[in-house]
Amino acid sequence: MRPRLFRRIRFNPRVTYFKPRGVPLKFLEMVELTVEEAEALRLRNIKDLDQIDCAKQMNTSQSTFQRILSSAYKKITEAVIEGKAIKIVK
Repeated sequence: MRPRLFRRIRFNPRVTYFKPRGVPLKFLEMVELTVEEAEALRLRNIKDLDQIDCAKQMNTSQSTFQRILSSAYKKITEAVIEGKAIKIVK
């Protein structure tokens, strides 16, 4: 197994939980989104960078960036559709 490369993260979330309104957190299932996944979402959707530039910013390959982004989309979709909370973890 190859050693994991250092991925550059320039995002430190101030808010680390998101949940459906009106439901106490203790009653919700949790989806964990990594800071790496949050950074991929930020670069692609907020900074509006293309995949090549996003991968460069994160110091990773395009294919790895795409896997990180796909994982983030899947987790967020699951949380929204199934009414789960999202926790951003390091």
